[in-house]
Amino acid sequence: MVELQSGFKVKCVRSDKGGEFTSSEFDRLCEEAGIQRQFSMAYTPQQNGVVERKNRTVVEMAKAMLHGKELPYYLWAEAVHTAVYLLNRCPTKALETKLLLKRIVQGNQVLLI
Repeated sequence: MVELQSGFKVKCVRSDKGGEFTSSEFDRLCEEAGIQRQFSMAYTPQQNGVVERKNRTVVEMAKAMLHGKELPYYLWAEAVHTAVYLLNRCPTKALETKLLLKRIVQGNQVLLI
C-alpha cells in the first residue's frame, strides 16, 4: 500500500526485534519482495526514536478518546484506527507546509486526493 500511494519502492524495513515484525510469514514476504531488513537491539527505544514516539502518540490518543467518552475497552481497535486516521491528515515538520492529503479546487468543489 505504501508503494502504491507514494510511487516509491520499499527497500528497507528497520525494527527492534520487539515482536511486531519477526514472524516467519513477514520474513518470507520481505524476501520475496526483495526488501532488506535491519534490526536494532530489542527494547531500545533510543535506537527507534521516531517510530517509538509515533506508536506512543497513537496509543495515548486512543486511550484519551476511550477515557474521555467513557467508552468500553473492546472499542480499542476503532480508537487506534481513528487516531492513525487523524494523524495521517495532520501537517508535519517532515513535509514542511504540505498536508498529507492534497487539495484540488475545481470551481466550488474541493477534491481530496
